[in-house]
Amino acid sequence: MKTDDRLDSPIAAVCREKGMKLTGQRRTIAHVLSESDDHPDVEELYRRATAVDPRISIATVYRTVRLFEENGILRRRDFGGGRARYETTDHGDHFHLIDVDTGTVMEFDDEDLKALLAGIGARMGYEVATTRLELYGRRLKKKSR
Repeated sequence: MKTDDRLDSPIAAVCREKGMKLTGQRRTIAHVLSESDDHPDVEELYRRATAVDPRISIATVYRTVRLFEENGILRRRDFGGGRARYETTDHGDHFHLIDVDTGTVMEFDDEDLKALLAGIGARMGYEVATTRLELYGRRLKKKSR
């Protein structure tokens, strides 16, 4: 099996559609991002990418993330904690709940909330084009019986 086949990914496909050059290291980073179900920062992305290809440098990860962001493939998010985190731009509007104790970021979708926000926009004379909502919270403690 060729490396190209093994590391093909949705992000690599988008890069090819946009005419971007995909080096082996960029392909590895694209694969790692496509496999992520969280919002990794650059250091975490570097850790995961070097597990696949130890020759990847942190500078390459930074350059690739910036390139993907500039080309609309990744979206930079700031959930606090001093580190930018990234998510792909291909999964539409959704919301985030951030656990302030652990830093865990959970995505959720809520049609009622989207309708409420659209209604607010309409009352103000706007059609909502996109939304960004981040909730910060702590897990509720279970009541003892």
